[in-house]
Amino acid sequence: KMQLQPHFLFNTLNSISSLMHKNVENADKVVARLGELLRYSLETEGVQEVSLRDELDFLQRYLEIEKVRYGNRLKVRITTSNGVLQAKVPNLILQPLVENAIRYGVGTRSSGGKIEIIAERKDDMLNLVVRADGPGLLHGSSGDFSEGVGLHNTRSRLEQLYGENHEFRLKTGGGKGLEIQMRIPYHEESVVEE
Repeated sequence: KMQLQPHFLFNTLNSISSLMHKNVENADKVVARLGELLRYSLETEGVQEVSLRDELDFLQRYLEIEKVRYGNRLKVRITTSNGVLQAKVPNLILQPLVENAIRYGVGTRSSGGKIEIIAERKDDMLNLVVRADGPGLLHGSSGDFSEGVGLHNTRSRLEQLYGENHEFRLKTGGGKGLEIQMRIPYHEESVVEE
């Protein structure tokens, strides 16, 4: 989390700086949302898991900042199946995934793009999907792509919290967008302590 926060903060401050000369009202809106996000980060410092409801609330605030930045180019749809909002998820797990989806799905195209976030329970697992249309992650000369800090840290956090009892997969390339799939154990009370 400590590696991700400066990156996000830097991008947001650049957006505010740019907006102040174009649209003071939007700059003020972004500053207010940033304050809410930072407050939440402080309130949940040291907390490994939060409810999916709280995680999606944090994500909505983050998306409000990105919508000011991208305007109508960013379209977002969040779908949750019945009863999953009480499920526990790693704190701040979705924001870096959505940030990657925006960066490689929306930010690369003048027409923008669509981000879809899906949460559903399948038996004793919680499935989380972040999907973006667009070109997807860029492949290197070897045909592989290297994970950035956000994806690498997400993979490491899931391993640390759930061991072998999770899945984390990326589908990308060929102009078919980016899809990140996570499967973690479904539970409603925190079983992971720092």
